[in-house]
Amino acid sequence: MSDLYGRVTEDQNIFQKLLAKLPGFKGYFERSNRRQADKLLRTTVADRFEEQWQRISSLQRDLISQGEIGYIDDVEAASLKLRQFIDRVRTASYGYAGFFAPVKIDAAELERIYSYDLALLDLVDEVSRAIENVEASMGTDGLPAAFRNLTSVSQKCVETFNQRRELIKGSTAEENPQS
Repeated sequence: MSDLYGRVTEDQNIFQKLLAKLPGFKGYFERSNRRQADKLLRTTVADRFEEQWQRISSLQRDLISQGEIGYIDDVEAASLKLRQFIDRVRTASYGYAGFFAPVKIDAAELERIYSYDLALLDLVDEVSRAIENVEASMGTDGLPAAFRNLTSVSQKCVETFNQRRELIKGSTAEENPQS
């Protein structure tokens, strides 16, 4: 995660570096850089899941072409959950309302947030394996169970993102009790 922040700060022009040394401006630029890093991270997460969603769409087409219309609802359930997750990641506010917060988060909270970020990236592999399981189960009695697993893993993505958001909201509420 710090690599993303480092990439953003390295790209600053000389004027931004000068202003960052002036009182009051440094915090502004740090927040701006964190928002850019957050945007880069969430774009990466959403793009990786978008690839998996495309694979599910391909499965839908395959099922239709094979006359397996009875499974369309099963694959659609997984597809909708994953689409919901991707849309939430793409449309969440940048900066602290998304992956960072404009509040003071202590090291332990920041570590927990980063663990959610890593979990989201790890879930890409889990979704991919679930899709591979569905592909391998096509034409077998194990297909309904493979679809249930894919739907479950897709729901896990939504829940993990929601838990991360709640962690940040909790930090914001503690810092700003009036909100």
